Amino acid sequence: MTINQSAVPATVILVHGLWMSGFELGVLKHRLEATGGLRAIPFSYPSLSGSMSDHAQSLLQFARAHPSPELHFVGHSLGGIVILRALQLADDLPPGRAVLLGTPLQGSRAAQGVSRLPFGKTILGMAVQEECIDCAPREWNGSREVGIIAGSMGLGLGRLFANLNTDHDGTVLVEETKLPGAKDHIVLPTSHTAMLFSPEVAEQTAYFLKEGKFRRDA
Repeated sequence: MTINQSAVPATVILVHGLWMSGFELGVLKHRLEATGGLRAIPFSYPSLSGSMSDHAQSLLQFARAHPSPELHFVGHSLGGIVILRALQLADDLPPGRAVLLGTPLQGSRAAQGVSRLPFGKTILGMAVQEECIDCAPREWNGSREVGIIAGSMGLGLGRLFANLNTDHDGTVLVEETKLPGAKDHIVLPTSHTAMLFSPEVAEQTAYFLKEGKFRRDA
């Protein structure tokens, strides 16, 4: 029997952020799948232990274990960096797009503040130290289209550890989410953690995965 490829839903791998397990992605998974044509699968990794290289390699193994004609990625916070690092390591994955939610792509002022506390670096883990504190400016030159959603509702613990003096989501500055080479970038009125439960974030994520741009009403 011939399988109609157009009837096969695209796979979306969801990648959580720091101090999370993947369970928190359940609402986002449900909303993405409700838009039709998408099948979302959470990926879990030990965000406090192991290097970013470890996490990226684990994500690649996970992706290859879920073959699909179309493969997308959605990452929240540190998870977005895991996705970018994985995509830089491999070019054998099926075509698709990536959306990064509140990802500190140009370092994290809040993480830098936490790292100065006693045991701060232990609290953050090696991957954050590598990618958000001791990091160089980042840009994207891969073939996969990348969209970025930043939040502007400044509610979060990040304010306790750093002077977030421009637009931010309570943890990550909007300017820290910018990525030269990305296809699109949009700022929504949501906080860092609330992104995972926001209907608008889910709608915009699904729209980018399908259209390669965010929806902007005229």
